[in-house]
Amino acid sequence: MAAEDDSFPWDQDSILSRDLLSATSAQLCYENLNTSCVRIPYSTGPRLILYAVFGFGTVLAVCGNLLVMTSILHFRQLHSPANFLVASLACADFLVGLTVMPFSTVRSVEGCWYFGETYCKLHSCFDVWFCYSSIFHLSFISVDRYIAVSDPLAYPTRFTLSVSGKCILFSWLLPIIYGCSLLYSGADEAGLEDLVSALTCVGGCQVAVNQTWVFIHFTLFFIPSLVMITVYSKIFLIAKQQAQKIEKMSDRTANAAESYKDRVAKRERKAAKTLGIAVAAFLLSWLPYFIDVIIDAFLGFITPTYVYEILVWIAYYNSAMNPLIYAFFYPWFRKAIKMIVTGKILRENSSTTNLFPE
Repeated sequence: MAAEDDSFPWDQDSILSRDLLSATSAQLCYENLNTSCVRIPYSTGPRLILYAVFGFGTVLAVCGNLLVMTSILHFRQLHSPANFLVASLACADFLVGLTVMPFSTVRSVEGCWYFGETYCKLHSCFDVWFCYSSIFHLSFISVDRYIAVSDPLAYPTRFTLSVSGKCILFSWLLPIIYGCSLLYSGADEAGLEDLVSALTCVGGCQVAVNQTWVFIHFTLFFIPSLVMITVYSKIFLIAKQQAQKIEKMSDRTANAAESYKDRVAKRERKAAKTLGIAVAAFLLSWLPYFIDVIIDAFLGFITPTYVYEILVWIAYYNSAMNPLIYAFFYPWFRKAIKMIVTGKILRENSSTTNLFPE
């Protein structure tokens, strides 16, 4: 997110030494330009594999999130403050797949940036904007679900359309104000002028971030992560307590409440499982990247290029996994997908279809 493509050596001599050592296998991004960046290309087999892996993640992020947005916006039964928040999350992940991942695929595989200096900066802005927006959305969704579980009777009056709208607005505005103002002001490069000068070449798209802003990047990740972990831990405890209360129902009402007890227990187990997978996937996707970035900044940018690229793409893949985690686990979404794919949503009154048959 914050740092693009190559890992950053800490001085110009090390960069020149690296280029001299790899001169026999290195090529130029632009053969006819002396100011071109140097690249070390992959052989045909690994290139095809990388394009397939990155391309699959891109298609999954675009198509999966597009299905989520279409389902929620089309079917009236899904029009709720919570689902609008999920649709907004899907939009952020969709834009990651549409504006960031395809260009990062070429950059990662070819080792060069072929899309111009202007879009390099804009691509970096999109990267920060949409990825942080996705993270903030996930955090707000965790709070929404905590309110729904802890106080279900008051939930409709507490998490209203207005509250949902404010969460969505915050999740979009803060990342773009932060990311684009930082990148276009050059504040992230303060104190790294020699490094930036050494990295500047035609066909490169590197963003050097100093220690101060790396720490701020990490903080903006850590706070939503802490919220999610704390909230989901409380949700697990509440779900467990509710299940225990149902189990302790008196014999006098046991027969009447049996089917209800089973439904509630099943729903709670499913919710706990889904939330657990969501938290685990989020942390597994983003935590390695942010840990590496903050350590790297304080140890002189020592991470090898291929390791950095792996961590970046694991983080990107979270945008592709979110539709699977937050939507594909639910029968109503599978029904919505079937109607979308088969074209049934084009029929008259399809928006009023009941997606929750009992």
